[in-house]
Amino acid sequence: MEETRAATILDHLYDAHGAVLIGYLVGQLGGDRGKAEDIAQETLLRAWRHAGRLDLERGLARGWLFRVARNLVIDARRAQSARPTEVGAAGLAGEGVDTTEEMVTAMAVRAAVQDLSRDHRAVIVHLYLRGFTAVETARALGIPLGTVKSRAHHALRKLRQALEDRGADKASRLVTAGM
Repeated sequence: MEETRAATILDHLYDAHGAVLIGYLVGQLGGDRGKAEDIAQETLLRAWRHAGRLDLERGLARGWLFRVARNLVIDARRAQSARPTEVGAAGLAGEGVDTTEEMVTAMAVRAAVQDLSRDHRAVIVHLYLRGFTAVETARALGIPLGTVKSRAHHALRKLRQALEDRGADKASRLVTAGM
């Protein structure tokens, strides 16, 4: 495959799915944005390597990206659990603040998601928590693809507003980035 075509595909994948992919990975990795960006980069690198096999026309690329990202998260967790963690005095001092902030953010997001209508919540759960594509979500819920996209748009807007109303600025920025 031509390198320029692969680069074009990579640009398209990043533009179309990058923010949502990173948001998904941040959630999977307990809020570790740096690690999420590393795994997103590795996911896109693998997409570039397999650009000839990706079917962009049928909308299957997003599902492929999320499966690869999920597998990389699993691999990272396995690697982390296989190595003992070294903790220094500096590591102990800063960790409690981040963990508490992450917990508060997670609680705010969870409460905001629970406040959504059942239809909006189902779409958000399928798209962002389960990592389904819009097409897969439409099939799973038995609704048209356009309805999935519309509900996702409106649900994210409601989540963003609810989080801003609750004063959860970090969580609101996460929703703005596409969860």
